[in-house]
Amino acid sequence: MLDNLTQRFSGIVKNLRGQARLTESNIQDALREVRLALLEADVALPVVKEFIATVKEAALGQEVIGSLTPGQALIGVVNRELTKLMGEANVGINLATVPPAVILMAGLQGAGKTTSSGKLAKLLHEQNKKKVLLVSCDVYRPAAIEQLRTLAQQLGIDFFASDASQKPLDIALAAHDYARKHHHEVLIVDTAGRLAVDAAMMAEIKDLNAALKPIETLFVVDAMTGQDAVNTAKAFGDALPLTGVILTKLDGDARGGGALSVRQVTGKPIKFVGVSEKPNGLEAFHPERMAQRILGMGDVLSLLEEAQRNVDHAAAEKLAKKMHSGKGFDLNDFKMQIVQMKKMGGMSALMDKLPAQLSQAAAGAKIDERQINRTEGIINSMTPWERAHPEQIKASRKRRIAAGAGVQVMHVNQLLNQFEQSQKMMKMFSSKGGMAKMMRGMAGKFPGLR
Repeated sequence: MLDNLTQRFSGIVKNLRGQARLTESNIQDALREVRLALLEADVALPVVKEFIATVKEAALGQEVIGSLTPGQALIGVVNRELTKLMGEANVGINLATVPPAVILMAGLQGAGKTTSSGKLAKLLHEQNKKKVLLVSCDVYRPAAIEQLRTLAQQLGIDFFASDASQKPLDIALAAHDYARKHHHEVLIVDTAGRLAVDAAMMAEIKDLNAALKPIETLFVVDAMTGQDAVNTAKAFGDALPLTGVILTKLDGDARGGGALSVRQVTGKPIKFVGVSEKPNGLEAFHPERMAQRILGMGDVLSLLEEAQRNVDHAAAEKLAKKMHSGKGFDLNDFKMQIVQMKKMGGMSALMDKLPAQLSQAAAGAKIDERQINRTEGIINSMTPWERAHPEQIKASRKRRIAAGAGVQVMHVNQLLNQFEQSQKMMKMFSSKGGMAKMMRGMAGKFPGLR
């Protein structure tokens, strides 16, 4: 979603590369490009004006004027101000209250409240080890209650049954009573939305808020709504004591300005972002990391956290020993790496978090999800013996493997060649001074590694 913004900022740095100093004149030119980049990304005009004024004031400081790398200096200032614009630091969910801690989900219809309720329940259950109860108070949208029930069942989360003939307030109070009696630590209440802000919806959610006294009232907003997200956020912020924002569909292809506007308009922190449709597609929002991603620096910390949560550490340790010895690395290990990568969201999710230079190089290699799935299919078509002894796979075996995977023999040959290259790299990695040789080889492709 933020790719266009990243490309524009990269262009600004290139334009400043030939300048000897950062002067008021070239700052003005660069900030004009920054303003255009933000407006093109659908960031609200008042937010853009304030941001540009703040960056200009900071960039004209003595430390920046005297810098020998003006592009880096300006991006450093923009990075700091972008981080401030989005909230400076991650603000976690507050559960410090007498159980059950009530979390009220508010927002327009279609913003992703129901799926976000399920994802949040899964996150609190798995990462915070909380006993969570889900309830739907949406008696208007067809099958809304059934949708949350199905989602809760898939995620293994407790669900409080309700039906469309009941009043939303009665459902909420009954669920709260049930949660208290059955020792649930968190109650997540999914509320009704409308296609636009209206008085009836606001009155209903105000009543729910007054009766339940939630410790968290989260405003769920679709990142693809652009400028209109600001107006919606303001309406909900005026009507409810919001404590935070969940920004959904950040993996979409819209311009993403809502991410930069909502926090400034509501004055409330963005607590989570929806990054995929998968059950684990909700991530804690870190403003400093998002700013780095926008500026093409990548988000390596989130990548490491994702690996920590999803990678099979025993299998990874076993693979590390094989790499260290330089022996025994076979197609079973190759497949395990593919499975681990899929658990982390696949190739596209990993590339999103890489610094722009590495991400573009990976994109240039034309590795896509279909190619990875095909590779896994070919390996699955092999016998355990063939996976352990890929060098013994001759023509007749290749034909059988290709037929089993639904591909051509040349695709099997390509995989075996790739694997042979990986084996050579593993041997180099395990040999004395191998890491230094690898880094020297990579320095030719990535000048920054020299």
